[in-house]
Amino acid sequence: MNINLPNFNVKNLVKEAGSTLSRVVQLTEEKLGTTERTEYDNEFQNLAERADITKAWTEKIVRDTETVLIPNPQNRIEDFIFEKIEKTKPQRLSNLEHLALDMIEAGGDFGQDLPYGQALIKVGQAEQKLGQCERDFIASSGICFTQPLRKFLDGEMKTITKERGILETKRLDLDACKNRVKKARSMLGQQTAERELRVAQAEFDRQAEITKVLLEGISTSQASHLRHLHAFVETQVRYYKHCIDTMNILQRDLANLGGPTPYAPIDIYNDDDGSGNHSASSGIGLNAGGGGGGSGAGIGAGSGVGAGSGGRRRNPGDPILNADQMRRARVLCAYDAKDHTELNLNANEVIFVTECSPVNPDYMYGKQGLLKGLVPRAFLEMLEDEENDTNNF
Repeated sequence: MNINLPNFNVKNLVKEAGSTLSRVVQLTEEKLGTTERTEYDNEFQNLAERADITKAWTEKIVRDTETVLIPNPQNRIEDFIFEKIEKTKPQRLSNLEHLALDMIEAGGDFGQDLPYGQALIKVGQAEQKLGQCERDFIASSGICFTQPLRKFLDGEMKTITKERGILETKRLDLDACKNRVKKARSMLGQQTAERELRVAQAEFDRQAEITKVLLEGISTSQASHLRHLHAFVETQVRYYKHCIDTMNILQRDLANLGGPTPYAPIDIYNDDDGSGNHSASSGIGLNAGGGGGGSGAGIGAGSGVGAGSGGRRRNPGDPILNADQMRRARVLCAYDAKDHTELNLNANEVIFVTECSPVNPDYMYGKQGLLKGLVPRAFLEMLEDEENDTNNF
């Protein structure tokens, strides 16, 4: 039986082992400060530092973006494994899609002809659309942003790291040769050491030039990353626009179904500037009187929910709600709101109120937890000032 053994070149192995040992000795002496080392010029050091910063921040940005797109770490690990083995990723339902299916199924069980069942089905179908929008957003963001950045890290940046490692090896060899020249005792040894030094210097200079060219390419890479960043932002804009459009359609469908007046949440993004003008960039509120912003509460074109696409602009009669202007009042008896500009009140509950602007003889402006709206004066008993606790506002 013939056995093919590896063809080891003992001479080369011994030579490589000797070189490795020499580098280890040189590196140890440098750390101990017993020998000098060849320093890179300032331009090269600046390029290398910029490459290190680019690598570190790109890795962090990619990780953070993937965490935003796929919050579940187990799913991210699973996707990574399937990507490495080059198999199709599993098609898993998102939380939105699970919610959508349950709502649609519940609506069917409750009765498609009943208001609640119809509303559940409508909302479930909208959540399905949001889930698909989310799926498309994740896929598009991967294609236009995270994948190109990962390709940069796995390709160009790995090449730079490899070439810098080779350059450091060449530098150690060069410094070892310099030390041998200094320690040579005979003329023959001096000549041999100088010849090895010239060879090491040439190899170091050539590798330094190769590495420098690669490091200078970081600027071009960052320009490419900037384009990918713009594409990511545009993808987000389309995603949120589709979500807004879907929810606006859902609101109209729910309004057409009829039913009880929905709660109107308080403006948690209140950007009053002290002059009574409300920022149009954000806000959640009512559409009192049906003017200015369409019907019902909606999501604006800015950051948040507000005027411009169904949300309420600030009405002249709405005061600026400051803690020191609010007073506590006890509700004398239950009150059902006539429309969405008013609050539903429960007997004996305590709410915060203030005067309308201009003053309305029949109504005050109230805050009830996270809700706000008009409340009738006749149903209120103002509490004494010493009982007021504005810290609860």
